Amino acid sequence: MVAAASPVVRAGLKALVGAIPGCALVGASGPAELLQQALELQPATILWQLAADEDAATTLASLEGIPTVILTEQSHRNLIRAGARGVLPTDASELQIEIAIRAAGAGLAVLPHESATAPAVPQAASGLTARETQILRMVAEGLANKEIAYRLGISEHTVKFHVSALLGKLGAGSRAEAIGMGVRLGAIML
Repeated sequence: MVAAASPVVRAGLKALVGAIPGCALVGASGPAELLQQALELQPATILWQLAADEDAATTLASLEGIPTVILTEQSHRNLIRAGARGVLPTDASELQIEIAIRAAGAGLAVLPHESATAPAVPQAASGLTARETQILRMVAEGLANKEIAYRLGISEHTVKFHVSALLGKLGAGSRAEAIGMGVRLGAIML
């Protein structure tokens, strides 16, 4: 499914998606109809060109996990936090957009190239200890503090201390956000 405020841009996105082998376009809408149409059609992926003045956070949060790739000049960090699966600049090539759509549909995140060379978190965050990295991997596996403590032969209090320390180093507000930061840093792989 594609979405854009401009009918001309929407037509261009429809043509682009229609030319991708193995992709079928199920709908096209403006931003006002996007949420309702997406929930009705349940597309595998949404490609949305976001206008400079559009706020996507509420819509992204309401899309119930439908992978969404956004074309925009806005900050990719805020959009990813809001629920976008991928963010590309509006001047992304057709090949980049195709790859982003396929990656998002496969459960992968897609970020602009410049974010791969810029630090995703403050420089101090890259200093996780070996134990913190080990615990972050176990958190990513979905283990609770008690299970981590049992596996490592340490107290639950010590695990809480390590989790708190790694959240602080990563600048994360939750375990889920820490996992995302850990993936972006290359500390863990999912």
